[in-house]
Amino acid sequence: MQAFDYIAAKTVDEAIALLAAKGAQARVLAGGTDLIVQLREGRRRLELVVDIKTIPDVNVLSYNAQSGLQLGAAVPCYKIYGDATIAAAYPGLMDAFTLVGGTQIQGRASVGGNLCNSSPAADTIPTLIAHRATCVIAGPNGRREVPVDQFCTAPGRNVLANGEFLVALRIPAPAKNSGGRYLRFIPRNEMDIAVVGVGTTVTLSDDKATFTAARIALGAVAATPLLAEAAAAALVGQPVSDATIAAAEAAAQSIASPISDMRGTIPQRRHLVGVLTRRTIQGAIARARGEAVSHG
Repeated sequence: MQAFDYIAAKTVDEAIALLAAKGAQARVLAGGTDLIVQLREGRRRLELVVDIKTIPDVNVLSYNAQSGLQLGAAVPCYKIYGDATIAAAYPGLMDAFTLVGGTQIQGRASVGGNLCNSSPAADTIPTLIAHRATCVIAGPNGRREVPVDQFCTAPGRNVLANGEFLVALRIPAPAKNSGGRYLRFIPRNEMDIAVVGVGTTVTLSDDKATFTAARIALGAVAATPLLAEAAAAALVGQPVSDATIAAAEAAAQSIASPISDMRGTIPQRRHLVGVLTRRTIQGAIARARGEAVSHG
């Protein structure tokens, strides 16, 4: 591993100043489960690593039934799904948060870090998109907010400019009669990277017979995670039925533009988009109706 300077920032302003001074040669350390590996393998070279874990703003984890969830960028995964109230309110998020590495990794890895790594196959991003999450970004020009579906710009790249870093994620409170689900397909347990991942949220009418709102997002089938707007539109206002779900499934498949690689082929990925879209819609419906759906 190359030599680099390490500074543990104590405030948001200090972190901004350090990052701005070094530009592309500086990176934030939140959990470090991606960054340290990249540095050790020589895939990334830096002059400065700025540890933000001691900044109070990035460690906030709070939930309110009206205002929703505030999730600091450095909060490790185990703390989120370990909070029974939050886990019960957002089971569709927990589907993904419990998949980020093994037990040891989840003691360090953060959802914010997983997002900032900006992999097209990241498990947390499709379900964050489906849950309408917003990024709170701090930088030299103050703070700004960006929807998660607009955050990633290319594999490993995102909207963060020089001196900026992700402070927190804001996720709206679940609507009445709503449910969420995330599922992925992996080639084998030893290759823990999604071939396809799909995150879905739905809201049902009071009689649970009609879709009144929906969000569907796809991972690992394009250069960035995708918001499948046409797939969600195929559900809204329609009855809960196999035909409606099939229409959404087809719409999701139509926007996928996957590649063939060691994990899967283009035809396989397109097929999986349909299968996982259908299954996540079905799981989200079940949760919206108050039925128990286990993670995984």
